Parts: sequence; structure tokens; C-alpha cells
Amino acid sequence: MSPFQRLATLLEGRAPGRPPIVMVVGEPRHPVPDFVGPALQREIAGFGRYPAIRGTDAFRETVAGWLGRRYGLDGRIDPATMILPLNGSREGLFFAALEARMSSAKAVANPAILIPNPFYQAYAAGCVAAGCEPVMVPATAETGFLPDPAALDADLLARTVAMFFASPANPQGAVVSRAGWLDLIALARRHDFMLLADECYSEIYRSVPPAGVLEAAATTAEGFDRVVAFNSLSKRSNLPGLRCGFAAGDPAFLARWTRFRNMAAPQVPEPVQAVAVAAFSDEAHVEANRRLYNAKYAAAERILGPVFGPVTPEGGFFLWLDVTGLAEDGFDAGEAATLRLWREGGVRVVPGSYLAAPGRDGTNPGADFLRVALVDDLPATEDGLSRIADILHPALRGRTRA
Repeated sequence: MSPFQRLATLLEGRAPGRPPIVMVVGEPRHPVPDFVGPALQREIAGFGRYPAIRGTDAFRETVAGWLGRRYGLDGRIDPATMILPLNGSREGLFFAALEARMSSAKAVANPAILIPNPFYQAYAAGCVAAGCEPVMVPATAETGFLPDPAALDADLLARTVAMFFASPANPQGAVVSRAGWLDLIALARRHDFMLLADECYSEIYRSVPPAGVLEAAATTAEGFDRVVAFNSLSKRSNLPGLRCGFAAGDPAFLARWTRFRNMAAPQVPEPVQAVAVAAFSDEAHVEANRRLYNAKYAAAERILGPVFGPVTPEGGFFLWLDVTGLAEDGFDAGEAATLRLWREGGVRVVPGSYLAAPGRDGTNPGADFLRVALVDDLPATEDGLSRIADILHPALRGRTRA
């Protein structure tokens, strides 16, 4: 069951205490860029034919150019062999797990795929579909809210066929450094598995652009071997409904994957790719987008800082709020806080445990957290944050005294 289905079940039959403010889904609500309509209109005839699975030359060349500018990779990304269009990054992440399993040379009876915990649900879905064991790797405050590769044992790595790694992380917003990417790349090569880097929040950051896995891989002797990055227009360009993204990296993996996708995966319509060409050719709308998010984070610090302490992550557009101590009979702390916010304030958020799973020790690393999406406009966001502060401050103040 998805986190949002679980949330609906949790709140079913419970009336909101005030007119609802929904801060649940990571669905950007900033304006759609002006170039979208004209680009679709120019290429609308493309809806009348099946597109090639490899995408148009213009799409692949534009994405390669954007990667070159963004990560200093000019000339290193071959658009003919290292770029594939996707129907959003979720579709690609799911299918990549299948290809990683099929193309692995490891003859093991119980192949594993490593997943950060908390995690994006598509990772686990792809893992299950591929017939692999999903192994949850804790990403907690103790590890900087990113998985710690040093904690992985040799027996597990021997049967690992892929590792999902998100930066900025969803939901915590933590960012891996270039040195961190290099450590992960070395681990993947040493133990012969694919590193699948989810970078769909790469352009939603506070001040410093996050390092990218391809940027790190380009500095190694092996180049892009065993490394694939995933990105999309959903967050960067406020186009979640367009369903367009890309995979880039290891050309040998992408060649095998293209053959599989040509039989199993949906192609990306050419008019949609035309919008992507326009989007990846323009940075002004992305910069405006960041300013809108950063204004909301400034509001979050002002409103929630006195309650929770610093709340601003390096990247993404979520808050990951620690509500330790608010558990009630039958509900973990995140669930209890979610119920209280809905019943008293009409604020709809997601319990952190719904975005994670129990680890090997039986502990769910999200149980003491809430995820709050800062996707609405500034006035609605400020209203929601103020309600959160007013409702939870008394209980959390008591926790501090204890």
C-alpha cells in the first residue's frame, strides 16, 4: 500500500478541525513555464505516431548539453549512447531494477538491491518485480540522513546487484558530496553492482548546487562504468504531469536496457520531448523556482525554528520534522502528530513511518518524523506552518523539559 493510501486510511472518518491545507504530495504547484504550450503546439503532430524508444536527437543532445553545463561534463556525455528519455524518473527507476538484475553476472540465489531507508516507493516496487530482496539501509540523523556504505557487510555486498541512492534525499533533503559519490562508485565497482542515482531534486537547493554522480564518475579512470543518473522535469520545471525525464551514464548498461525497454517500456511522445528540449535549454524559470522555495524555507525557519530548531535541509522541498515523544497508544509519534494536526488544524501531512520500513533490527527510522511538503504558494504555506507550530508546540515544549 502506498504512503498516501495508508494516510487516507489513517484519517478516514476524521473531520478536519479547520479548512484543509494539504502538505502531503511532492507535487510542485508553482506556475507551469510559459514555453510549454507553444512547444506542444509546434510539435503536436507528433502525437500521431509512435516515437522511438531512444528519443529524438534533439532531446538527447539537449540533455547532454545541460549535463555538460551543470556538472562540467562538456564533451564527456555522448548523446548517442549515454542518454535515454523516460516517462518521468519513477518509470525509469522501476525498470532499471529489472535490467540490473537481468544483466548481473552474479550467480546468486538471493540477489539483493540496496535501498535507502526512508525511501521512494518505486525503488522497492522495482526490486520486488525484479525478484530481488530489498535491503533497507538506514539513513538517520546518526549517518547524516544518508546511507552509510561503510556499514554494509561483505556477504550482503557479494549478492548485491544494484543500489539506489538519492541526493538530495527524499524526504530528508540531505546531499552527498563529490567525495561521497566517489566512495559509492568505488564500492559499486569493487563489488560488481549498479549504482542508480536518483537526482530528481538536484535543482531544488538552497544556495550550493549539489554534486552529481556523473560529475564524480568523470574524474575516475573507468569513467561512467556502473553508474546511471536519473532526473526529470517534475521538480526542476514544475511539470509533474508531463511525465518526462532521462537516464544518463554507463553506455553498456543503457544499450542493454534500451533493448529491454523497446519491448516492455512506454516511449516518450515527441511533443513531450520537445517541451523537455525547451526546459533544459532555459535556466531562468529554474532560478525563479528556487527563489520561491527558498522564501518558503525562510518562513519555515521563522515559524517552526522556535519549536523544532533548524529545519532547512540542503536540498529538496520537504521538511522532515522530529516529533519524538508524541506517540500514543496504537500510533507511533508521526502518526499521532499527523492525527492531531488534522483533527485540530486541518493540516494534512505524512507520518514518516509511511515513507520507510522496519530495518533488520525491527526499527522504522521514520517513526518519529513528519514529512511536510512546501509545494503550495507562500501564503498557504505560512498558514500551514503556523498551524503546525501552534498545535505541536505545547507537546514538544513538554518533551524538551522532560
